[in-house]
Amino acid sequence: MPVAHEVLRRATGPDAGRAALRCAHRTRTWAELAADVAAGAAHLRGVGVVAGDLVALTLTDPVDTLVAMLAVDHAGGVALVGDPAWGVHQRAEVLRALAPAAVVAVPLPRGRRVPADPGPPPADDVAAWAGFSSGSTGRPRAVRRTRGSWTRSFGHVSALTGTTPADTVLVTGPLAGSLHCFAAVHALGTGAGVLVAPTPTAAVAALPDVDVAHVVPSRLDDLLDALDQGAPSRLRTVVVGGAALDRAQHERAAAHGLRLVAYYGAVELSFVAVDTGDGLRPFPEVEVDVRPAPHTGLGEVWVRSPWTADGYLAGARGPLQRSGDWCTVGDLADLAGPDAPLVLRGRGDGAILTAGATVVPEDVELALRPVPGVRDVVVVGAPHRRLGAVVVAVVEADARPGLRAHLDRVARSTLAPAQRPRRWYRLDALPRTGGGKPARSALGAAVAGIDPTADVGDLEALR
Repeated sequence: MPVAHEVLRRATGPDAGRAALRCAHRTRTWAELAADVAAGAAHLRGVGVVAGDLVALTLTDPVDTLVAMLAVDHAGGVALVGDPAWGVHQRAEVLRALAPAAVVAVPLPRGRRVPADPGPPPADDVAAWAGFSSGSTGRPRAVRRTRGSWTRSFGHVSALTGTTPADTVLVTGPLAGSLHCFAAVHALGTGAGVLVAPTPTAAVAALPDVDVAHVVPSRLDDLLDALDQGAPSRLRTVVVGGAALDRAQHERAAAHGLRLVAYYGAVELSFVAVDTGDGLRPFPEVEVDVRPAPHTGLGEVWVRSPWTADGYLAGARGPLQRSGDWCTVGDLADLAGPDAPLVLRGRGDGAILTAGATVVPEDVELALRPVPGVRDVVVVGAPHRRLGAVVVAVVEADARPGLRAHLDRVARSTLAPAQRPRRWYRLDALPRTGGGKPARSALGAAVAGIDPTADVGDLEALR
């Protein structure tokens, strides 16, 4: 189900006048979207883009970005979705390193006519999309994948989330993040409308108009806060990626009649496991093998799957490793029986080695996040002359008396001595990546003194 082909097909049927794509005050019906996609593809071909060419998109408006993505798809190219938050120099360096055949920096020409015939669908087994991955650590790397590695999973995602062509799907973050980009193209490929609301205020305002939402856990909290305060909504399903959910989030969602579908994946691996209420289980057609990881007491997650990416562009190195048909990005999980749910313990290279013990940051974060007043928390390691490293916690919370004491009490009562943070910092808002995840690498560099210029805000030491 090539997405551009599906958009063109729907433009001449009964859906032609229905809204396909909305953001802020812009709306494109299926017919208007199809006309724009056809005109954009014709423009790209006219400037020399041929099948297989890498085309970088550096647009800031989500509607323009999605139109350009679909136009590149229709032209047979590989759309590389850039992050609008990048500075001029970072964008220039990325483009220099990847050397795309074309760069779309301004909106493509608008179309006036819907093609009568969408033409034959393009092949699924050729490269069609590229996006950036740094996870929460490291420099961005461009990951390339085939069209089918996404589109062939659409039926499974629709079945798991209940998404239908009659729905409107809320996309709550920038399209540079694969979570949000996939949500948008899956919805359009399924025939559902898309409403892009990349800020908390816009996402809450969209609740009366959407049926399914794709979010990171912090944005889930924004929506639940609004529902707790009586915001009108017709939302029925929330699809959550990016981190594990805690019990409180499940309970709050259930109180509002929401169905949560949480999943674990990576840009390089796509979907690996999904949790519909009984823990993370392998995504359809995915095999998962947790192999013992030396010196950790945990296992490394390996997958055999039709949904994995081809690899990195321009010879970049990253966490993706292959062994025959199996792949890993170094994520850690509990060693358990074959029928047990997958319990993730973070990325192997994010583990903190302190005084001979291995501390998994996610374990500490899970214990501290429920403390009243704490909106989020990131745990990192800072170098220590005698211990190798110490555990440092950065909490997102309002300043209030007694916060440090409360955190200390919780840490002492729930965490092993090696897991307890030795240093505490507070921020009004954690810095986040374009995909909405905490910027773990920047926080780690700041608290470790590796990069005092890291842009993380005004870290306040909690005493």
